[in-house]
Amino acid sequence: MLDHVFMDAIGALREAFDSALLERHAQEERLQVDVLLGDVNWETSYSLPGEGVPPRVVAEITLEWPTWSQSAYRSWRIGEEFDEPPEIDVEVVLRVQRLAGVPEPSAVVGILPEEGPALGDEPLTRSAPTVEHLYDLELRPIETAIEVSYEGVCALSEPALGESASLATDFGALGGWIASSLVKLADLKLEFRPPDEVM
Repeated sequence: MLDHVFMDAIGALREAFDSALLERHAQEERLQVDVLLGDVNWETSYSLPGEGVPPRVVAEITLEWPTWSQSAYRSWRIGEEFDEPPEIDVEVVLRVQRLAGVPEPSAVVGILPEEGPALGDEPLTRSAPTVEHLYDLELRPIETAIEVSYEGVCALSEPALGESASLATDFGALGGWIASSLVKLADLKLEFRPPDEVM
């Protein structure tokens, strides 16, 4: 097992989602390294259980470990001081998909708070919604999706760097918040297309 604070953050987030009884989509999980810049990204997605494929509502989560954070973390590991604590960039995209019609953005945004849970000292902040239209080859509309993203930064203090329990506290609130947000989105009176048939 790789002993690294970024891996500890991933583990804490997985535990939070498991505790919230969310369903993991392992086929969409990725750990990527930018070979030119050195940034490390972890992407995953979770939905409510029993939603079908693809799910009606889904949360797509991205954690990014920038190169400068790795340098600060390395300095701390060898006993040196760092000017700024390492940070993990966090993005949570709440997505409603398989829609048969065009949703009213205000209906979706209206049930979501302007800020998400705090990761350390700063809460996640909400962006404007994005609406996506999917067409067939004859340019007939097939389905629509709408998503709202929350972004923030988790600054890692020295206790968080030394103890994975501190990370579990920081990331633990995300699981319940995402689960309740997905339930609210699924309860909206929207028309959905049926899930794909599994052969």
